[in-house]
Amino acid sequence: MKQDSTLPSSTPSTDTDPEETAVAICAVTFNANDPSGAGGLAGDATTMASVGAHALTIVTGTYIRDTTEIIDFFPIDDEAVSDQARTVFQDMPVQAMKVGFAGSPENLAAIAELAADYAEVPVIAYMPNLSWWSDDLIDQYLDAFQELMLPQTSVLVGNHSTLRRWLLPDWDSDRPPTAREIAMAAAQLGVSYTLVTGVPVDNLHFDNVLTSGQAVLGSGQFERLEVSFAGAGDTLSAALAALIACDNDLGDATREALLYLDGCLMAAYRPGMGQLLPDRMFWAQPDDDDEEGDESSSESGDVPDVDAFQIPPHDTSH
Repeated sequence: MKQDSTLPSSTPSTDTDPEETAVAICAVTFNANDPSGAGGLAGDATTMASVGAHALTIVTGTYIRDTTEIIDFFPIDDEAVSDQARTVFQDMPVQAMKVGFAGSPENLAAIAELAADYAEVPVIAYMPNLSWWSDDLIDQYLDAFQELMLPQTSVLVGNHSTLRRWLLPDWDSDRPPTAREIAMAAAQLGVSYTLVTGVPVDNLHFDNVLTSGQAVLGSGQFERLEVSFAGAGDTLSAALAALIACDNDLGDATREALLYLDGCLMAAYRPGMGQLLPDRMFWAQPDDDDEEGDESSSESGDVPDVDAFQIPPHDTSH
C-alpha cells in the first residue's frame, strides 16, 4: 500500500543532518511523587508536555496520600536531589525551573545552590498549602524557603490565603491584604513577580492577579465554583514554567497558563472518593465527549472566559 505522504516515515531519512535535529524545550521541576496523581511530579510532567515542553522531573520525596488528604511525607536525601538535577542540567539545556514541594530545608538548600549556579534560568516557585504538616516542620520549611529560594525566584505562585499567612503574618487590618501588598512583601525578599490566585472579591467572585511590588500587571475576575479541586496550583505553576521555557514573555505565559488551567478544571474528574482532579489532557479527549463535558461543567457552575485576564505584554517581558 502506498504510504500516506502526510504521515512521518517509520525510519529517519538518511539525508537528515544530526545537527539540524529539533532541540527539545526543557523545563525542570523539583517536586514530590504524588501516588494519587492529584499533583506532584506526575501532574507536572503531564502539564509541561501538554503545553509544549519536555519535563525533567527531580523527585524530592513522596507523599502518602489519596484524593482526600495528605497523610504523611517522606523526603529523600539532599545529595540525591542535587545529583539528579546536576546530571540532567549537564546533559540538556534547561530553559526554566519550577520549584514545587521540596520536602525539607536541606533539599531547598540543594535546589538554591543549583539555581545560583544557573542564574540565567528563570525560577517559578510554587508555595502549596502546608496545613497538613506539623507546625514545627512548616516553620522550618518556610524559613528556609524565604532565606534560600525567594532571593532567586523570578515568579512566586500561590493562593492568597497561603501567601498572606506566610509573607504577612502580622497583618492586623480588618480588610484582607491586596495582591500587590503581598507582592511588596515578596519583593523585599527578592521576588520579581508574584501571581496571587484566589484573591477574595465577594461571595461569588475571586481574582487571579499578576503583580510586582511596584504595580499590578494584570488581573481577571472569576466566579467561585462550589466544588473542590486537588492539584490546581501545581498545574498552574507547571504550565507557567513550561510556557516561559517556550520563550513566551511573562504576560503571554500567564494568560496561556490560566487558559490551560481553565480547560483542566472544566474537564475535571473524580477518580476516587475525594476531590476532583484537573484533566491535564483535556485537549486530547474525543470530540463526541464535548456535549457530555459541557453538561458536567454546567452542573458545577459556569467558568468565566479567561480572556478577562488583561496583561500588557511589554510590561512583563522576562
